[in-house]
Amino acid sequence: MTGGFFPPTRASVVEALRSGDAAERERALGTLVAAYWRPVYRHVRRKWGKGHEEAADLTQDFFAELLTRDLLARYDARKARLRTYLRLCVDGLAANAAKAASRQKRGGGAAPLSLDFEGAREELERRAPGSDETPERAFETEWARSVLALALERLAVALEGRGKGIAHPLFEICELGAGAEAPSYAELAERFGVSVSDVTNGLSLARREFRRTVLDLLRELTGSEEELRLETRALLGIDVP
Repeated sequence: MTGGFFPPTRASVVEALRSGDAAERERALGTLVAAYWRPVYRHVRRKWGKGHEEAADLTQDFFAELLTRDLLARYDARKARLRTYLRLCVDGLAANAAKAASRQKRGGGAAPLSLDFEGAREELERRAPGSDETPERAFETEWARSVLALALERLAVALEGRGKGIAHPLFEICELGAGAEAPSYAELAERFGVSVSDVTNGLSLARREFRRTVLDLLRELTGSEEELRLETRALLGIDVP
């Protein structure tokens, strides 16, 4: 899984956040935040009934405490998935929100993360929850959405960097069309000014590399091979190659 456009698989964020290399820790935190900030924000609002401002503050607090209290040191992949463990940590933080609010400075003085909480609020309030959707299920759904969105971002950057940028919009049109009927390959070729074979090859490349990008991301976001297998089945419906 190390050939092609992408760098060798990176270490799990569980390990990387405890690295002596500051750049490695920063990269790991960025991955963790990108995958989890929306699920955390949504969970605090849904389960704990917090308003927008308090939910945004608690989300910031969560990632600050993740580092300052080294919460991942207590994570045991044999007992729970990482996303389950992190959700329980969020619940612990929310349960002590009154105590947290009394601190002189929330988040231990850590610099706030730059996150689009206004966009998250609009999206959350626009989407009505399913009648049988529990807060725990909502957290998992938002996690899956965030992981796939992050994988798409990485895919776009990697393909563009190798001069294969056309593959990404083709992938979005054909695979992410939100139920709309995809145009024919001939129509796509005319739209982008390329040959039909270019469309075929571009889509094949994007599909293959997107799956690999998701797998690499899941390797970062899991703490064991067993957890990786479980998350791969949950997200992609396949077994780890």
